[in-house]
Amino acid sequence: MLYTFLNILDFSLPLKNPILIFSTILFIILFAPIILNKFRIPHLIGLIIAGALIGPKGLHLMDRDSSFRLFGQVGLLYIMFLAGLEIDLAEFKKNSRKSMLFGMYTFLIPMTLGFLAGQYLLGFSIPSSVLLASIFASHTLIAYPMISKFGVAKNRAVNITIGGTLITDTLALLVLAGVAGMYTEGFGEGFWLKLGISVLLMGAIVMLVFPIIGRWFFKRFNDSVSQYIFVLGMVFLAAFLAELAGVDAIIGAFLAGLALNRLVPHTSALMNRIEFVGNALFIPFFLIGVGMLIDYRIFFKGFETIKVAAVITIVAMVAKYAAAWLAQKSFGFTTDERRLIFGLSNAHVAAALAVVLVGYNTIIGADANGEPIRLLNESVLNGSIVLIMVTCTVASFVAQKGARNIALMDNTNEAKDETDIDEKVLVAMNDPEMANALMELSITIKSKTNFNGLYALNVVDNNNPTAIEEKKAQKILKIAADAAAATDNYVHQLKRYDINVLNGIASVIREHSITDLILGVHKGEFLSKNFMGDLSGSIIAKCNTTTLIYKPTQPLSTIKRNLVVVPDKAEREIGFPFWLVKLWNISRNNGSKLVVYASQITIDLIKTIALKHPVSIEYKVFTDWDDFLILGRDLRVDDNLYLVMSRKNHPSYRPAMTKIPHYLSSYFKDSSYVIIYPMQSGISEGESGDLRNPSVLEPLQDNLVMLDDLGKTITNLFKRR
Repeated sequence: MLYTFLNILDFSLPLKNPILIFSTILFIILFAPIILNKFRIPHLIGLIIAGALIGPKGLHLMDRDSSFRLFGQVGLLYIMFLAGLEIDLAEFKKNSRKSMLFGMYTFLIPMTLGFLAGQYLLGFSIPSSVLLASIFASHTLIAYPMISKFGVAKNRAVNITIGGTLITDTLALLVLAGVAGMYTEGFGEGFWLKLGISVLLMGAIVMLVFPIIGRWFFKRFNDSVSQYIFVLGMVFLAAFLAELAGVDAIIGAFLAGLALNRLVPHTSALMNRIEFVGNALFIPFFLIGVGMLIDYRIFFKGFETIKVAAVITIVAMVAKYAAAWLAQKSFGFTTDERRLIFGLSNAHVAAALAVVLVGYNTIIGADANGEPIRLLNESVLNGSIVLIMVTCTVASFVAQKGARNIALMDNTNEAKDETDIDEKVLVAMNDPEMANALMELSITIKSKTNFNGLYALNVVDNNNPTAIEEKKAQKILKIAADAAAATDNYVHQLKRYDINVLNGIASVIREHSITDLILGVHKGEFLSKNFMGDLSGSIIAKCNTTTLIYKPTQPLSTIKRNLVVVPDKAEREIGFPFWLVKLWNISRNNGSKLVVYASQITIDLIKTIALKHPVSIEYKVFTDWDDFLILGRDLRVDDNLYLVMSRKNHPSYRPAMTKIPHYLSSYFKDSSYVIIYPMQSGISEGESGDLRNPSVLEPLQDNLVMLDDLGKTITNLFKRR
């Protein structure tokens, strides 16, 4: 008993008690960034420095054992997965050619300079020089979590760099496989063919099969823990498949992020959990593990080590800077965007270590004394540690500067362009089963700058309030609050006593100056004439909000396409940009495609907007609402139907709209849909200066057909999205 107790209290170095080790690491993760941030040192560097201090080459507080290698590998895969998961697919597709061009810049320039340095500065053989060059060509997105925190992860330069990373890392690892394969028995004429087929097969499985499995799972299981474990499992399965195909696991993790991108909305609770766990635990473990590799003693091992370390570090950084500079000039980027590119592509960690270790462990012969001749010698192995330390430090500082400047510029522009738009989204709910779905929609459509404008409402019958109704109201509002909190949003909980539901909603809209209203239709219910009649007679007729009536049959995250039916002359309505930006938010946050059915004039206007604010979008000319049922032929299982309606006596109103409730209840009962009533002039009493006040809007409305006259409103709305 005493012996066991003394073992527990063993404080000898390196530490052996797993609980003490883990608690020490947690405190390092907590305090290292806090302390070093006071000296303006990026937290990434703070964790690497902490790792160097506590590691076997420093104070030796603990060993870099299998647990560090495991968590470090998880952290590295997490970084690559997040890069694929958070990437804007619309921008990614739009900039695919630029990504390919940058990928070739950042591969060919380092390969060329690296090969020349190996041959003429270090005197290496051709295979060793090629392998050394592949170290320079690869890079690790170690600065990505920091850039994401600055809110510039969707910047075009970041998108292009991430796409280029996939290209250059894949090519660099293929070079590694080829050079190392020359010294194995399996290398022959069919080597490259087998490798190419296996890589293509792996990519096809991850990109085509994983989304099918993911969509099936998310439709059937909404438990938060189960969803997170499922995503994590898919990431590591993809990483394993990549290794099985003959390339590094980071390629599989990145492809898994791309494959699941559309299924994990950027505003969802699941995305919040993924980012939280990664940034709080796995990624810091990886950075501390990198720091443990740093050995200051290599500078005292002779001039050869110092020479090799200096050459590979300088050449690698010059090559990556040249690629970033060439990308800036080719694409017309700003200096800060070049900093983002260089900061993201300069750090050499994962692939560099993989190449160095393979080269060091590959024996190609023996010298006269019988000592093994390695493909990459010990000087390169030690020099690579300097390469990691210097490039990670420089990358963090440069990326931080670029990201901070871009974020400040974006905030300044938003402040200059900001109008009196004060977005307030009201979610009226009376069914606990619908609460999560309605909150999911509200969080998806709201602007990214709206942190305090969500309202959840339940109306209790004032004539006969019962204890059951009171408890039901509390339960519904708690569900709404929990759903918002899971995404780091705050919702105002409103319990209203009134003579009826519709009157209560209308009163709250006026009292809180609500701009957007969300109502729900239960999956088993139908839109009756009475329902639509009551709605038209109270809320829609009297309250000038962008009103969305939502009937969900599956989660928003599993929707592939949003079919948007727009009436002719909708662009003449003052509410046009307000509901349009909601659809943009849905497409951008969920990665789903917009299919717009509208007149040619409306389509041309939306096309102009899409050029400046790209999303995945398709257009089909449609003007005959009397032939509405023909749209049923285009509707698929994973589609969501959006119907833009109009109140009577307004330009976009069509008599056929009165038949829509019957059509939806009879022919689209198994489909998800949203009915949208835009803001329209002449409805709300409004107040002076309010964008919904007719006296303010009518001068603008006369010219709304021209995009230039929409200008400021559209620009502000889309910047805030």
